[in-house]
Amino acid sequence: MPNHYPARALDGPPPSSSALLDEFERAGISYSIDTRERAEHARDWWPLSIPDVARGQVTNWPGVVVRPHSTHDVSATLRIAQKHRVAVTAQGGRSGVVGGAVPTLGAIALDLTSLNQVIALDAVSSTVRVQAGVFGPDLERFVQELGYTVGHFPQSFDLATVGGWIACRGAGQLSNRYGKIEDMVRALTVVLASGEVIPLGGHGPRQAVGPDLLQLFVGSEGTLGVITEATLLVHARAKSERRGAFLFGDFDEGLAACRRIVQRDARPAVLRLYDETESKRSFDLEGCALIVLDEGDAHFVEATFAIVTAECVEATPLDTSYVERWLAHRNDVSALAPLWERGLVVDTIEVAGPWATLESLRLRVCNALRAREGMFAVSVHQSHAYLDGACLYFTFAGKPPDDATAFYRNAWNDAIDEVLIVGGAISHHHGIGRNRARFVADSLGGAFSLLEGLKAQLDPYNIMNPGVLGLGGAPW
Repeated sequence: MPNHYPARALDGPPPSSSALLDEFERAGISYSIDTRERAEHARDWWPLSIPDVARGQVTNWPGVVVRPHSTHDVSATLRIAQKHRVAVTAQGGRSGVVGGAVPTLGAIALDLTSLNQVIALDAVSSTVRVQAGVFGPDLERFVQELGYTVGHFPQSFDLATVGGWIACRGAGQLSNRYGKIEDMVRALTVVLASGEVIPLGGHGPRQAVGPDLLQLFVGSEGTLGVITEATLLVHARAKSERRGAFLFGDFDEGLAACRRIVQRDARPAVLRLYDETESKRSFDLEGCALIVLDEGDAHFVEATFAIVTAECVEATPLDTSYVERWLAHRNDVSALAPLWERGLVVDTIEVAGPWATLESLRLRVCNALRAREGMFAVSVHQSHAYLDGACLYFTFAGKPPDDATAFYRNAWNDAIDEVLIVGGAISHHHGIGRNRARFVADSLGGAFSLLEGLKAQLDPYNIMNPGVLGLGGAPW
C-alpha cells in the first residue's frame, strides 16, 4: 500500500486482552499483534491520514489483526468479538478514501484478503462466484482468460477487493456500460454480528419475494454484517472498441450534450467531461474536454458513436490520442501524498444529482469551496452519466491558514451543505466511511431512524464498524 509508516519503531498501546487472544487460539484463527502490522491496519487511504503516516503517528490502533481463511473463521471471530464486546472493522485492500476501513481504538482489524479464491464461473448464466478478499486484477485475469470481463474498473482497481467494492457501493470507470457494483451483484454470503451466516440472492436475476435483502448489505460498509462471498455478473469480452474526444466552449454545453446522449439511450462505457481547469491540467487544452470510449458488440458501438457524434456537432472534434492519454494516467494518484506532506490539503468529493439540478449543484459547490480562506484550486468533472442524472466529481486544494484538519473538515462541510440544499446525493461511489458519517442523518431525513432500527436489530452491541454511516458510535 502506498505511503507506509516510516521504518523507525512505532510505539503503540498494548494489544488486545489475553482472554480474547486465547479464544482465537482455541478457535484456530490466525491473528497478529505485531506493532507494525497493527499500525498499517490502523488506516486506509483517507487523505486526512497521509500526514499522520508520514510522521509515524497512529491515531486508531487496533488491538489485533485477524486473518480469517474462510466464512467459518469470520463467523467464529464475530461470535468471539460479540462475547467480549470488542468492535470489528472489516478490511480488504484498505483503498477507500473516506475512512471506512479505519478501526476504532482497540478494535479487531478483520483482514479479509486471505479469502482470495475465485470459486467458479458459470458461462451459461454469465456469473462468477468469488470470495470477498479477491483483488480486482486477480478476478479480472481469471475471467479474461475464459473470454469474459466483470467490467468493474475503479481508480483503486489494483488495490481494492471485491468485498470493498460491494461494501462501499463502488463504481468503475466503465460503469455507463457495465453498471455500478450494485447492478452486478446477484448473490452474497454475509456473516452477522452474532456469527450467523446468511446466504442472500442467487435464485435468478429478478424476484418478487418481498424487499431485496441482498441490497441491504450493498453499501453497508461493514456496519450490518461482513461480506465473505459474492456472485457477480460477467460479460463476454468486447470484440469492438471506438474512441472519441471533443472540446466544448463551456462546461454546461458539454453537460447538456452528455444528457442528450444518454437520454437517446446511448451508453458509451466512458463519457467524462472536464471543466476548464482540469482540461488544462490533464490535457493542456483551453476549453472543456469530453472523453468518450465504448466497447462491446460492433453494432452497438457504431450506433452509440453515431449518437455521440450527432450530439457533439457543435463541439470541436479532437484527436483520439487524448483518450489514450486519459487511459494512461487515469489511476495515477502519486501526487497526492507529497502535497499533503508539504502541508497542502487536497481531496476529491464525488456527489450526484438529477440533470435538472446539476448546473446549480456545480456552481454552488464550486463557489462555496472557493470562498474558503486558503483555497487556491477548485475543479470538477462529470464522471458517470445516467438517464436521469450524473455524478459530479470535485477536486479542491488549499493551504490552510492554521489547522489543516479544521480546514479539511470545513471544506467538506461547505460542499456537502450545498449538495443537501439542492437535494443531491452526498456520495456516488466512494461511500460514507467516517468522513461523511456526520451528514447521513440529514441526507436520509426520516429514513435514518429506519437504518438505526436495522442496526439495533442486527448488531445490538454496536460492534460492527461503529461510527461508520453515523451508526453505533459518534461520527468523526
